[in-house]
Amino acid sequence: MVKVKAINRSETECTRERSQDLRKVHKNLDPALHPFERAVEYTRALNAVKLDRVFAKPFVAAFPHQDGVNCLARNPKQLNGVVSGSADGLVQLWDVAGKRCLRRYPGHEGAVTGVSITSDGLACAQVDIWDHNRSDPVSSLPWGSDTVMSVRFNPAEPDLIASTATDRSLVLYDLRSSTAVRKLIMRTKSNAVAWNPREAFNLTVANEDCCLYTFDIRKLKTATCVHKDFVSAVMDVDYAPTGREFVAGGYDRSVRIFAHNGGHSREVYHTKRMQRVMAVRFSGDASYVFSGSDDMNLRVWKANASEAQGRLLPRQLQQRAYNAALIKRFRHLPEIRRIERHRHLPAPLYKAARLRRTMIDADRRRQDRRIAHSAPGSVKIQPARKARIIEEQE
Repeated sequence: MVKVKAINRSETECTRERSQDLRKVHKNLDPALHPFERAVEYTRALNAVKLDRVFAKPFVAAFPHQDGVNCLARNPKQLNGVVSGSADGLVQLWDVAGKRCLRRYPGHEGAVTGVSITSDGLACAQVDIWDHNRSDPVSSLPWGSDTVMSVRFNPAEPDLIASTATDRSLVLYDLRSSTAVRKLIMRTKSNAVAWNPREAFNLTVANEDCCLYTFDIRKLKTATCVHKDFVSAVMDVDYAPTGREFVAGGYDRSVRIFAHNGGHSREVYHTKRMQRVMAVRFSGDASYVFSGSDDMNLRVWKANASEAQGRLLPRQLQQRAYNAALIKRFRHLPEIRRIERHRHLPAPLYKAARLRRTMIDADRRRQDRRIAHSAPGSVKIQPARKARIIEEQE
């Protein structure tokens, strides 16, 4: 008979900071023994949300360029790789972890306005589908006569394409029939479009009216959600691989992170030297955000502003999860909600937001007075999800 001896090690015992550290002793959870449990946990939640704001340092690094950064693309097979295209015609491949440029690709006479890891083609007045082994497009999908701004393939159905153009349109194309399927005309131009990687029938467009609109392609007549908080045109948008949030960059020199179904941003990033943000991307593991701006820099931000970098011990991971659970439990209380939602904004951005709120309130009061002094039913009110849509063509 063979005797087998197994080696079993506890992770917490092997990763203790000091050999004198004691193991956690589980307490009795009987409510009768802890009459002040809720008060104690509220104090802990208040301290946790304060420390979360104290340690909110989102900026990681900046990679300089010779001209403004117009476009970004991430490598789907590498977490630490990002490609940037700038206005001087130079394309650069960056190693984010090493904070260095791996390779430069010169050769463009003008500004680089689009870059992708895989070869996708787009042209003026129509969308062209290219095969990398051919010198002519496989098929052309025209609809309208204006310049195409952004083109994205559906992550789940590669035969479905969404594009935005300068004629204020959002167009869906089907490669199987080589035709355009639907066209949505809005009141202002959309600069970028992004598909939700987990809910492939949803897409979000970045619009010139300071808002982002999320649509369900099965029902384009109304937006499922309107994302606000920008005070100038939104230039780019990109979803996290989880599909639960997305990042957007605006002409107001700020980067904002939204929940996929949230009307307001949960984070806003800005620096003193950052100018108009022209391109944004999420990293492959949804831990970092990349932004390219007119001040000739590619910046790296943490997706969670207060998250510690580096490897954490099991005790630290448990403490972080416990603090997050406490904040979620007491989030409805006014003091914790005020501290959690507070974000410092630069003076120009704060004044522009206040002016925009004043204009919106004035329009609302004007509409209320018009309704009050008109015949019942004569004034039709459109919700915000439909107000910016003109028509849908098929």
